[in-house]
Amino acid sequence: MTNMMDDLVQHKWYANARFLRAMREREETASDQQLRELMHHVLVANRFWLCLSRSVPIDIERERIVPESLDALVGRFHETHSDESHWLAHITETDLNRKLETPYIPGRTFTVEQGIVQICMHSHGHRAQAAVRLRQLGAIPPTLDFITWLKDRPGVEWS
Repeated sequence: MTNMMDDLVQHKWYANARFLRAMREREETASDQQLRELMHHVLVANRFWLCLSRSVPIDIERERIVPESLDALVGRFHETHSDESHWLAHITETDLNRKLETPYIPGRTFTVEQGIVQICMHSHGHRAQAAVRLRQLGAIPPTLDFITWLKDRPGVEWS
């Protein structure tokens, strides 16, 4: 995997974890159903592409169930981050070029590498939507710019 791809994936996980921590900082945001649903969507999309890329079945009906608490959601993010990190540590160029088909976009194929870029960009877009919701609830969203992250490359903190 290229350095840029690795940076995008590492930033995605840092930004997701940092955003979830920001949600925990206030009761209004920690308990907000709309925020939890939006971040759950980010998680499910990530899990979908991860499973598709690894040729692992995914139980979509189970995945659609939004966790009852922010802690449960964070736990699922942490688990998925761990699974994805382990998989990416062993990925090859051949793996990245493998073709994927999804029933959600019939008649098209994508490479695993394109799926990885998709989930990084998809997560970014929905975190921006969630940041608007944080502001509506009186919180200040964290700074998650990729270019700022590159300076020190802080790691992922799930606590």
